[in-house]
Amino acid sequence: MDAAEADFKPLTREEAQKLSAAKPSVSPWRVLAGQLVVGILAALAGWGLTGRAAVGWSVLYGALAVVIPGALFARGLMSKVSSMNPGAAVAGFFLWEMVKIGLVLAMLFAAPRLVSDLSWPAMLVGLVVTIKVVWLVLWLQSRLKSQA
Repeated sequence: MDAAEADFKPLTREEAQKLSAAKPSVSPWRVLAGQLVVGILAALAGWGLTGRAAVGWSVLYGALAVVIPGALFARGLMSKVSSMNPGAAVAGFFLWEMVKIGLVLAMLFAAPRLVSDLSWPAMLVGLVVTIKVVWLVLWLQSRLKSQA
């Protein structure tokens, strides 16, 4: 047994509750809502800057290719089956992650058929901007919690 193991002391119920209250988890729905809002704003900016509606729709489709699979993933992970035991939780995570990746790929392959006059660069901008919003939402939540 090394020094780190010797110093380990499990938290009491009160200590765990206090720690959880100090650092609450972030709801995946809040992150998805932030991604959707930024995706819509990016689509409006793309449309406004270029004057082409097709660019705005392409950016929005890129954002939706992040938000829709993410929502399905979050819903799958929050089901009762995924929280039954640790093994089911791990299996559920990998299953829903594969479903999410498959849906993203299907949406990207379907993009030229669903968005008329698709702009691939604009769609990829929407995709990347929407993915990166996670860090912004986490940062904003930590700022709001520290001010409260």
